[in-house]
Amino acid sequence: MKLTPEQLAEFDKEGFLFFPSLFSPEETKTLTDAVPELYSHRAPYNVREKGSDAVRTNFAAHMTSEPFARLARHPRMIEPVESLLGEKLYMHQFKVNGKMGFEGDVWQWHQDYGTWLNDDMMPTERAMNVAIFLDDVNDFNGPLMFIPGSHKKGVVEAKHDLTTTSYPLWTVDDDLIRQLVARGGDKGHYDAEGNYVPGGIISPKGPAGSMILFHSCLVHASGSNLSPWNRVAVYLSLCAVSNHIRRHKRPEYIAHRDFSPITCLPDDCLTKDYPVETPWKNGVPPSALETSLEPFGSTVAAVAAQASEGATS
Repeated sequence: MKLTPEQLAEFDKEGFLFFPSLFSPEETKTLTDAVPELYSHRAPYNVREKGSDAVRTNFAAHMTSEPFARLARHPRMIEPVESLLGEKLYMHQFKVNGKMGFEGDVWQWHQDYGTWLNDDMMPTERAMNVAIFLDDVNDFNGPLMFIPGSHKKGVVEAKHDLTTTSYPLWTVDDDLIRQLVARGGDKGHYDAEGNYVPGGIISPKGPAGSMILFHSCLVHASGSNLSPWNRVAVYLSLCAVSNHIRRHKRPEYIAHRDFSPITCLPDDCLTKDYPVETPWKNGVPPSALETSLEPFGSTVAAVAAQASEGATS
């Protein structure tokens, strides 16, 4: 799936693209049917909500589940990012986030690249997320919120929040969020037909099978899910091969260490059983749990310099 010049321009301006109903109900069902098995395991790669048994994030499903392994090679997810970054990609991270009804907690305001830089030493922001809704997303079940155009600020100051939820995150403080929202148009307006046009915060909503592509520096968050409706979504974090991480501070099931370029499967790979490898199907190897604070391939100073240069370009 190639992006049009108009879509490329919109992404440059807003920092995200939304594709409602891009995957069919049949394709989406292939994935949703596989989620209960993923969430059933008592394993480190299933992070649960604070004080709850509900799964908040499942990591590395593409290493254990054939449907998700095929999704990880789907041209509708891979090719648009290749168009934007201009090179082949590798899988930096693969998540199935489960914001379950009544139990799904907040994700604080953050940039994904803030975590990838600080924890993984990813040199620049040449990486982004592609998300698929596995459930219908509405106003009430904790939809994603974006600050349009906030990616233009580059890497912003963040603090490491280790206490708010069960998953640590490099978060953006409230004052900077106010500034970014005001810069983006604040509260929005009504058009001539009486339709509300959002301004400083936008929340894409739509049916299961919809897809969002968003910049790694786009500031985003989501509220808690107080509704009875689940909001499960898959996130592929795709990185330019030349921009691979330089440190293994986090386990491999969170930040992957295989920098091989992704080769796409045919477009019908969610409805046909193309052969794929699932190397962790029988368990995560001990090597994937090993971590190190030492950089490899370049120094901390060099990575920081590259990140600073990328933030101003």
